[in-house]
Amino acid sequence: MPLSEHEQRLFEQIERSLAEDPKFASAVRASDPRFHARRRVLVAAGVVIAGLALLIYGAVIKTPPLAVAGFVVMLASLGYAVQSHRRSQSPDLHVVGGTTSRRPRGRAGRRGSFLDRMEDRWRQRPEGHR
Repeated sequence: MPLSEHEQRLFEQIERSLAEDPKFASAVRASDPRFHARRRVLVAAGVVIAGLALLIYGAVIKTPPLAVAGFVVMLASLGYAVQSHRRSQSPDLHVVGGTTSRRPRGRAGRRGSFLDRMEDRWRQRPEGHR
């Protein structure tokens, strides 16, 4: 059901007043899961750099256990970064205008959505092209 003109004006006024409130904006940003996911990716990138430094240092001073430890730290933080990035791309994390349903995975999910799109295109084609 569409909003009336009066309701639309009220909604726009509320939106403008909330956009001007820096306290509200920071509170919304702090509760946004995408913000936290981005921060985790950046922290993981820093740990990857530290692991790389540990790897190089262990190789330079010829201490294999230290170099292996650096490699393990790099590998673990890369895994954490990839996981955080995937979570940030998930449709569940879109706070405004998002959806809570997950996309179907695998070949069957993609094939079904492709067929659905093709059926929609077939139904929406101009009448003269049959």
